[in-house]
Amino acid sequence: MPIINSISDYKDTLTTWRRHLHQHPELGFDCHKTSGFVAERLRDFGVDEIHNGFAKTGLVGIVYGQSDGPTIGLRADMDALPIVEETGAEWQSTVSGKMHACGHDGHTVMLLGAAKYLTETRNFAGRVALIFQPAEESGGGANVMVNEGIMDKFNISQVYALHNAPGVPEGHFYTTPGPIMAAVDTFDIHIQGVGGHGAMPHETKDPVVAAVGVVQAIQTISSRNHYALDDLVISVTQIHTGSAENIVPDKAFIGGTVRTFDPKVQAMVQKRMAEIVAGQAASYDVQAELIYQTEYPATINHADQAAFAADVAREISGDKAVLDNVGREMGAEDFAFMLQSRPGAYLFLGQGESAGLHHPAYDFNDDIIPYGASFFAKLVETAQPMGGN
Repeated sequence: MPIINSISDYKDTLTTWRRHLHQHPELGFDCHKTSGFVAERLRDFGVDEIHNGFAKTGLVGIVYGQSDGPTIGLRADMDALPIVEETGAEWQSTVSGKMHACGHDGHTVMLLGAAKYLTETRNFAGRVALIFQPAEESGGGANVMVNEGIMDKFNISQVYALHNAPGVPEGHFYTTPGPIMAAVDTFDIHIQGVGGHGAMPHETKDPVVAAVGVVQAIQTISSRNHYALDDLVISVTQIHTGSAENIVPDKAFIGGTVRTFDPKVQAMVQKRMAEIVAGQAASYDVQAELIYQTEYPATINHADQAAFAADVAREISGDKAVLDNVGREMGAEDFAFMLQSRPGAYLFLGQGESAGLHHPAYDFNDDIIPYGASFFAKLVETAQPMGGN
């Protein structure tokens, strides 16, 4: 079965919706307008139940099938990023400093397209839970929604999500059983020294030199404290200090991210980073504080559900356009929390050549909306067929 015809027929409408959302991006948990837009569309479709207020602006829509059965969850993320857009598109962001640079506007509309079709046809047993989630980029909205009880409240038995993939051929899918995306931690290091005149550094306790020492020492964790074949990324992404050429500042800040799959590697990194920060602070006679936060766990697909989802994707795009055993990636995704709560799978959908995710020139490819919407719809009809047990 290729793209569902009726979904293809309203592709122009779905595109209009996607571009509207693109023009009005919202960050984190504050997806009020986006959530309101989604709720209005769901009411127009005749979705049976709409439950608001999860994770502040998240919502869950429930669609009934034609007979009793389990409930399958489909999730889309809604939040944007704090980036100044550089696409030059007619539908470019109208909100300064905010843009949909990761395609969550497209994910939202793909699920809306599936919701419209499923509400019209209801060719399935049981129920569908349409999960529209804020704060994927930061804040862990998925974890909040799980902790607020959506899985138990709506008796969700399994759950699935899609993400677009720049550089992958349009309409191609890929996934893998087991770990597919990494756990993500963040670290902040605050160094307190004694400032003074740049011409008299002997009267200071220089946090700049200490910061350089800390950053260089952190690099040795990957190269000297861990087995080279275990996946690990440690990236220092921020160093802030100083205000003028002739002033030794009194403070410095270092920030960055850690990506792992193995909890033992994760624990080793945290331990070594604490030791390095303390040791370097003593070496340079400054005070230093490490704030290390574990954020999202690794995204781990359930093997049976990943295989099932790949088979559904083959019905949409064909055997040659679906890979079901790809290598894992060092990016992170808070859908991991939903997969910890219920069986399910996370897949990528190719959107063709484009700027990369989180790039100011990125834009979602509207031509893949029917692929994603058809996948979600067919997933439901295959998982919970009429007359099934």
